Amino acid sequence: MSEAKDRELRALQAALAAEHAAVYGYGVVGGRIADDRRADARSAHDAHRARRDALVREVKDTGADPVAAAAGYALPFQVPDPAAAVRLAAELENRVAGVYSDLVRASEGARRRAAAEALREAAVRAVRWSGESVAFPGLAERAGPSSEAPSVPPV
Repeated sequence: MSEAKDRELRALQAALAAEHAAVYGYGVVGGRIADDRRADARSAHDAHRARRDALVREVKDTGADPVAAAAGYALPFQVPDPAAAVRLAAELENRVAGVYSDLVRASEGARRRAAAEALREAAVRAVRWSGESVAFPGLAERAGPSSEAPSVPPV
């Protein structure tokens, strides 16, 4: 496999891992979110499940085995109430956006367009949850000294 294809597969697998984590995280969000935001949480959960399923098919199409979901994920903070659930939802979306920015950078053609669309959707959901935006979603956390794509942080 060429270095470019290997990099693309690693980014694809990282996006899949992030979607697994987001699906798990939205299970937590759904258990704590206030009634007035429950539809937003359900919609986001469904979107991440659909992206996850599509990524599983894409990885299989490359001939690789899709990365499996973990049995559980470490949350970045305690989620005891609706306000924390909203913060977790925003964090999930920001993390997913970051991983999709790596996939945009590593891919071409239709896969790149799909990754850019997933990045845009995650960024929009992050803004809806947090009320805050950044100029280049998915890139702020990549501004560190390493240009190597980081592993997916625990969710």
